[in-house]
Amino acid sequence: MSPLTYGDYPENMRKLVGSRLPNFTAEEAEMVKGSFDFLGLNYYTSTYARNKITPVDNNLNPRYSTDSQVTQTPLRNGKFIGEPTGSSNILVVPRGLRNLLVYAKEKYDNPIIYITENGMSDINTRAVEPGVNDIQRVNFHRRHLLMLNDALKDGVKVKGYLAWSLLDNFEWASGYTQRFGLNYIDFENNLKRYPKRSALWFKQFLLQ
Repeated sequence: MSPLTYGDYPENMRKLVGSRLPNFTAEEAEMVKGSFDFLGLNYYTSTYARNKITPVDNNLNPRYSTDSQVTQTPLRNGKFIGEPTGSSNILVVPRGLRNLLVYAKEKYDNPIIYITENGMSDINTRAVEPGVNDIQRVNFHRRHLLMLNDALKDGVKVKGYLAWSLLDNFEWASGYTQRFGLNYIDFENNLKRYPKRSALWFKQFLLQ
């Protein structure tokens, strides 16, 4: 976001990533600065982060996780940052959404933001009845929307919120073992669809 906002990468990023970052001419910097219409932001979870005790050589197998020189962990003092979901890498951390939105506002000149993905998964169940009774997902979106409302009061310019996802789908390496949808798909019965409790909750929420 820094090149799109200020025309260049931040100095600490240039020090860490080095020659793998492109250099802009003055004309290119001016061209790229402010060249976006909005920021599309996907948010699922947060972790704690701390400086690496022993810095990693960025020239060995370089990637963003080594460039950052931080260690990420979901634990602090033996306690998880949020409650678990059907995905081992997604814990429920609503406050992280507000923190991220306020950071983007303060760091990048308060851009227009659309939250293009926000959601959580259940472990797949073949039975329809437990599959549609997704209380945790209702609470997930309710709590995140409350944090979004607080961010709006903080002056963040969020123009839209898209729940992931409308339907249960094929989830990358996890295949059909996880369900992110607001609507339950019966994969063994001609893809018949059933609205989950979260879909009914969203309907009432949007009618208010």
